Amino acid sequence: MSRPCPCTSKKPYDRCCGPFHAGTAMPETAEQLMRSRFSAYALAKVDYLISTRPEAKRADENREELEQYCKSVSCVSLKIISKEKGGQADDTGIVTFHASIQASGRRSLHIETSSFSRERGKWVYADGTVKG
Repeated sequence: MSRPCPCTSKKPYDRCCGPFHAGTAMPETAEQLMRSRFSAYALAKVDYLISTRPEAKRADENREELEQYCKSVSCVSLKIISKEKGGQADDTGIVTFHASIQASGRRSLHIETSSFSRERGKWVYADGTVKG
């Protein structure tokens, strides 16, 4: 049995976000993609973070900055607050979440409403609005 998944689903990593990161499965819902991206931040899976952005936005991602950010924070916990659409039969979805993050010894709460869409059948993170 593997370690608990960083997305705080209470499932083992190898039966939760691990297969998405390994490329052996694809998220079927916007929430699964959101959780897998949180776990990717926690584990510094930068390639996964970039690959789950829309193709048109991938070139804008700064791999070095993203990697540095991932290494500078500790992703403590994730709580899904609400979901709109984003199911297996949907083409768009919205997920609002609270992420508890620790950086430089200080814990903060990142509150975001994220938009997701399907691109060639695959869920991607379109954009997000940070609150507070």
